[in-house]
Amino acid sequence: MPVPTQSGREYAVRVSDRGRPSVRDGEVGEQVISLLFGTGIEEWRRGWRRTAGTLPDREAIVSASDLTRGAATATQVVPDRGLAYTVLGAPVDVEQILEAVTGHFVEARDLELTVIIDDIEPLLAEHGRDAVSEFLDELRVRLGDCQSTVVIGCSFTERTASSVASVFDPVHDVERIEHSVAAALERLRGEDPTTFGYVRRHWAEARTGIERCERNYPQAKQVHAVLSEPETTPRTLGTALSGLVSLGVLDTWSETVGPTRYDLTAYKPARMWAVGATLATAADLADGDDGSVDD
Repeated sequence: MPVPTQSGREYAVRVSDRGRPSVRDGEVGEQVISLLFGTGIEEWRRGWRRTAGTLPDREAIVSASDLTRGAATATQVVPDRGLAYTVLGAPVDVEQILEAVTGHFVEARDLELTVIIDDIEPLLAEHGRDAVSEFLDELRVRLGDCQSTVVIGCSFTERTASSVASVFDPVHDVERIEHSVAAALERLRGEDPTTFGYVRRHWAEARTGIERCERNYPQAKQVHAVLSEPETTPRTLGTALSGLVSLGVLDTWSETVGPTRYDLTAYKPARMWAVGATLATAADLADGDDGSVDD
């Protein structure tokens, strides 16, 4: 089977705030390496038939948790089932995980390879964003010139949302996201398509302005002033900011007379990230006539 292509992505990240996202509902390569943090091996193997309809022809599994019975560091091969698995048990460090995964690359030489990581959120919670970034960077290096796809599932939970937002770029890394902010975006598009259009077009510039601004309660023109070579004007940026208020990303400061001041102390960067990822990946939100106009 052909390896699915992810245009412009080294990693195809799938995020969900509704539980573990699906990571194996598409075609896979001749060799699959599955890295498990939140699922036992037996449960994972049973799940293939529910999600993909069939087991991979060749699969190597690395279990980096204590969910697999008899967990103790060991590798087993089951030739008649096209299966090899390594059980690391817990606790386990990132280098052990990396060595176990790349140890199966030899079997994948000259084959189309799919690496599936399910679910990386426990690793973020235990080791933090820096360790996960280093792990993914080193995995990229070790994959080298392999004909490969890496699919990463990540639950979007309160404890790790900020880490997810700092590790993965919402536009270039995320392939799919399921998040409650999608409903808020749909409402905004239906109730105020012009404001929705400015949010859709300028959310990234608004995020940059918010995060660079050193004032707690700035006006839109003060947020705009910190931008370098902006695409927006103060007015269009202000419209985008007002849309972000309605989406629960930040708030307004009520103790003012005159132009609106935005309460940046209420800014939620993880929700901002989810807005950007949703707009970047949902075709029905990313495209179409939304009522925005250029200045």
